[in-house]
Amino acid sequence: MNLQATIFDVFSYALLSYAVLLLTIYTLIGFFSIAETRAYVRKNSFTDYRVLASSPDAPSVSILAPAFNEGATIIDNVRSLLSLNYINLEVIVINDGSTDDTLAKLISAYDLYELDFFVNHQIITQPVKVVYKSHNPVYKKLIVVDKFKGGKADSLNVGINISKNDYLVSIDVDCVLEQDALLKLCKPFLEQTEKRVIATGGVLRIVNSCDIEGGRLVKINLPEEFLPRVQTLEYIRAFLLSRMAWTRLNGLLLISGAFGAFDKDIVISCGGYNNETVGEDMELVVRMRRFMEEKKEPYKVAFIPDPLCWTEAPATYKNLGRQRNRWTRGTIETLYTHRKMFFNPKYHVLGMVSYPYWLFFEYLAPIIETVGFLAFLLFCFIGVVTWSCFFIMMSIFSVGVLYSIFAILMEVLTYNQYKQKKDVLRLLLVAMAEPIFFHPFVVASAIKGNFDILRKRKSWGEMTRRGFTHLDKNKNKYGN
Repeated sequence: MNLQATIFDVFSYALLSYAVLLLTIYTLIGFFSIAETRAYVRKNSFTDYRVLASSPDAPSVSILAPAFNEGATIIDNVRSLLSLNYINLEVIVINDGSTDDTLAKLISAYDLYELDFFVNHQIITQPVKVVYKSHNPVYKKLIVVDKFKGGKADSLNVGINISKNDYLVSIDVDCVLEQDALLKLCKPFLEQTEKRVIATGGVLRIVNSCDIEGGRLVKINLPEEFLPRVQTLEYIRAFLLSRMAWTRLNGLLLISGAFGAFDKDIVISCGGYNNETVGEDMELVVRMRRFMEEKKEPYKVAFIPDPLCWTEAPATYKNLGRQRNRWTRGTIETLYTHRKMFFNPKYHVLGMVSYPYWLFFEYLAPIIETVGFLAFLLFCFIGVVTWSCFFIMMSIFSVGVLYSIFAILMEVLTYNQYKQKKDVLRLLLVAMAEPIFFHPFVVASAIKGNFDILRKRKSWGEMTRRGFTHLDKNKNKYGN
């Protein structure tokens, strides 16, 4: 019994330490996020984006949009990209061997013809079948590439080889952008002084249940279904708090593959996207940062708190599980590939702070939670659990809920996308329900991702999209 009591005491103190550490980290993230957001809002209050929109000196941008079996949304999404308020722009849609009507819809909708196009193979990729342009001068910015299937990273590399502009913007074709999204995303590249801006990212929001017309977002609605709604809260936490805080420290390791801008020269110098990982977005940012650190050149990875991109969130547990499984495998692969940086002072903030944080609090967190929960159940079964241990468990639960409430408060005080009071109340209710009905499933998906990486599973996992064809004909809203 003494041994059991000793083990239980160690477990209790470990739980208490974890709770205190978690609270400390969340508090620091909150303070850094507030400071960075205030600085951004103050600096941009004097910016006239109309000048940048019409200026021939604006950074030249190539949008890379990989597409595989995206027939449900492809036309509206390409229309959204073509309508962006930006002058120096080309839109490159890469059809990655789709087996549905994606390519046929593009050819028909945009009056495409085959182009005799020279591809500069700076990065080795799967072969390109055909390059298309439009007969219609209205769509002169559009290039469509048909290639043999090679995956998302390979498609992006094809887009890099095709592109002619100085900066690359990767985007998922299920996304809808704000009209001034590119203007805000590219502004940090113009502001670079002693530090070279190598990448910028923007806030992603959930488009489910929003009103879309002609590829444009016309009305923002809080998702009607539980899973997209809880992901709305999750995205607010991740983008408005966590990534803004890491930007303050210049320690950001991830720019979402759904919408991010990159310095093309640095991307090519680093060899483009990695085909050997399912987390190509995170791996590229880490590799670019490592490249700059090893060259000893000052650099910065910027992040924009404005809601720039709206993406369709998984609405079923099946699709959500595949997504989070893939995220876990991508994180493991990236951390393993760049393990040399772990607590390596040569890499400064990247090696001493960012990498350890991702290892202990992003990758290992689901494993620690699972082991802790199973141990707690075991101690309950053998009858050694005390009220103090129970209250420690509840404190960990409370820290997560309070962090979510703080994120909602930040959203209301800053960009306030959900203006109705009932929507704020519904988000607060989601914050209470998330630890019970959502978080355990996400943790289980992450654990499965760990087992899948041991089984050397490399598949992306098919993501079925509802698409804009599910909009109500009268209300133009996603169906439930």
